[in-house]
Amino acid sequence: MQIDEYRKLAETEDGMWYFHALNQRMLLPLQPWRGKPARVLDAGCGTGGLIRTLSSQEPQWTITGLDFSPIACSLARESTSAETVEGSITELPFPGASFDIVTCADVLSQVPDGSMALREFERVLRPGGVVVINVAAYGWMWSYHDQTCETRHRYRRSELLRMVRACGLRPLQASYANMFVFPLIIARRKILPPKAATSDVQQYPAAVNSFCGAMARLEHAWLRRGGSFPTGCSVFLAASKS
Repeated sequence: MQIDEYRKLAETEDGMWYFHALNQRMLLPLQPWRGKPARVLDAGCGTGGLIRTLSSQEPQWTITGLDFSPIACSLARESTSAETVEGSITELPFPGASFDIVTCADVLSQVPDGSMALREFERVLRPGGVVVINVAAYGWMWSYHDQTCETRHRYRRSELLRMVRACGLRPLQASYANMFVFPLIIARRKILPPKAATSDVQQYPAAVNSFCGAMARLEHAWLRRGGSFPTGCSVFLAASKS
């Protein structure tokens, strides 16, 4: 992402509905690991928002963050106590079978070949470990937001499932996400885009934040029961290493 976008992310991610919903969603497949010691890699940790959520939810986990951007790593180190390493998700600087859990939230979409990253996730996972991924959905949703965030590819659920299986991982859950607010996102990005080219990472009016957050909580209740959604602005997937 552009440097200014990292600074915006650091300023807004703890309060913006989208990131709160994303981080809570990333936790859903990790319930079997709660209360157990585990080594966790947040691959593409950005400015540390997901690391803070993981740390607050499970103090027994040892978390390592990795990001390609020196600025993101610096901001993550300022706001978390996790070890943070500069590196690419397509060439992880860790030995094989190093982690029990790998999370990758909205970063796989930013590399030219997502399969390379998935193979690296499989390599560094221990047998029985789990990877949790969130990516941008649908190529036709490309917009000013993707240009600013330097998104390389937006996925369909079926495409991500094929890629995960090809890397030797076993899918546990796969769904679209943010379905209830998807019409609003379509309207914003495809019909009424802002005049200035910028991302949608920003502070929104309290009413908008509350409404979108409430819709996300309804979705979480269904996903928590193992349900899935037929469409949405993101694809959410969890898989394990046999």
